[in-house]
Amino acid sequence: MKPPLLALILTFALVACAPQPQPARPAFWQVTGPHGEKAWLLGTIHALPRPAAWRSAAIDKAFAEADSVAVEVSGLGDAAEMSRAYARLSTSAGLPPLAQRVDPAMRAALAERLKRAGQSEADYANAETWGAALMLARADAAPEDSANGIDRAVLRLASGKRVIEFEGAEAQFGIFDALPEKEQRDLLEAVLREGAAPAGESADLAEAWRRGDFAAIEAETHKGLLADPELRAALFTGRNRTWADRMAREFAAGHKLFVAVGAAHMAGKDGLAAMLAARGFKVERLQ
Repeated sequence: MKPPLLALILTFALVACAPQPQPARPAFWQVTGPHGEKAWLLGTIHALPRPAAWRSAAIDKAFAEADSVAVEVSGLGDAAEMSRAYARLSTSAGLPPLAQRVDPAMRAALAERLKRAGQSEADYANAETWGAALMLARADAAPEDSANGIDRAVLRLASGKRVIEFEGAEAQFGIFDALPEKEQRDLLEAVLREGAAPAGESADLAEAWRRGDFAAIEAETHKGLLADPELRAALFTGRNRTWADRMAREFAAGHKLFVAVGAAHMAGKDGLAAMLAARGFKVERLQ
């Protein structure tokens, strides 16, 4: 599982071959409230090297009962709109060279990353620091990963149901765009460090998601870019709080929600599940 949000917003529509799906039993919760409120929380993974057989009787039953499906971004298949949203927010004139926006100790890693991607600093002359960070991360993404993402699979199943998006592509890019320059530079350096991580790390996270191993998933929410307090507040805790607020409004309107968001967003005391429990909802893990 790639870091929350970062993986999702880089998943432009791609067609992949379809090898035999791997069995999966992702974490899944039921939420009930004192006034008949009801929702289900599916922890997804935004990218996988192979398709996953992730559905179960509990998930299918909940999906049938829900009247609305909530996801982070509903237009995952619209690569053109995602590209336009990125372009609208990520470019500015008169920026310093990219190498000047990282710690001198990270400049060799930046040069190596650009070389590996077949790019140069000139390609990023007008890219804001956060935009450069995301594009460098995307350059390392396997083409088939996003096509196998569970968010896309949920959206395919949602035909005929009301679909709401907690954010949308432009709002997600806007979270990065609103970061102070210092935090954007921290993000860029985190991407460069993660690019040097062992190749098996993403495979280990995908396996943790398949097993529903939340000890391993929660541990990842304290590493990398989410170890930075300001980035964590913007990209993780604040977003979870906003989603919990949206769920409360949907409950008040009488909707039953099937919520499918990145599994890491369910983890720990700052996770969506814990936030709902703190508001007085019963949150029960079904699998």
